[in-house]
Amino acid sequence: MGKTVFLFAGQGAQVPGMGRDLYDASPAARAVFDAAERLRPGTLHQCFEGSAEELAITANTQPCLFTVDVACAEALREAGVEADAAAGFSLGELAAVAFAGVLPFDDAFRLVCRRAELMQAAAESHPGAMDAVLRLDAPAVEKLTANYDKVFPVNYNCPGQIVVSGVPEQLSAFEADVAALRGRTVRLKVGGAFHSPFMEDAARGLADYMTALPFAAPRIPLYANTNAEPYGDPAVLLALQVKTPVRWQRTIETLLSAGFTNFMEVGAGKTLTGFMGKIGGAKLALHVENQETLAAAVAAMKE
Repeated sequence: MGKTVFLFAGQGAQVPGMGRDLYDASPAARAVFDAAERLRPGTLHQCFEGSAEELAITANTQPCLFTVDVACAEALREAGVEADAAAGFSLGELAAVAFAGVLPFDDAFRLVCRRAELMQAAAESHPGAMDAVLRLDAPAVEKLTANYDKVFPVNYNCPGQIVVSGVPEQLSAFEADVAALRGRTVRLKVGGAFHSPFMEDAARGLADYMTALPFAAPRIPLYANTNAEPYGDPAVLLALQVKTPVRWQRTIETLLSAGFTNFMEVGAGKTLTGFMGKIGGAKLALHVENQETLAAAVAAMKE
């Protein structure tokens, strides 16, 4: 059947009501949600009843989406689908860290909450936004950003999609440059200029926070955003991650080269599954976010 990778969804994938039906249907998912609620009362309400505006606030987005990511992965494991490796996109990397046993769930959840606070504070100190750039390749986007001192390429998602972070006034001019090259930009549903130098304070605070955490070796291969390679020092990688680009396309290509064939996106939405379609090379590329998609994924793995 081939080797299977769980891919953990990142910030921007959040939707109102996420995870509700898995909470009702899966004991494994319910245990994850209940643990999150114990550590941060109100998490269940935000996931199941929160508005899009409430979920878009970074301090809410990250703990809620982390919880949904891990809950979906545990529901998939409970249904008999095991991961041979894991990777997560941005915030999703922390869910992958928890799932792979690098940190106990409680410590990982508290780390996510601290990360969210630090990134929210950095975003308020250095207001910014993020644009997905479509229909241009990475060299073209990099050439355009070189004309600006406060616009940076930050997420290398897949062929024809690069995300940039920057200050609003420069992003407006950058968007016009993209349009002149017949590209297209889409403003993302995030609260700051993430994975850029604007997050330096957050990276420093995160490094300080992680000095006392009980990191362990991953129980399955785990791939890092910053270099698309198997995990090294978690404290170094997770601090660096918030202020440097996500090398997602390279991560997937590395996994394909290592013989992984089945890719299961766990968490809200199907953004990463869409990236897989553009990168190509997978035997299976499916997403799991509710009972229906869980059942479909389990059935596909049995074929």
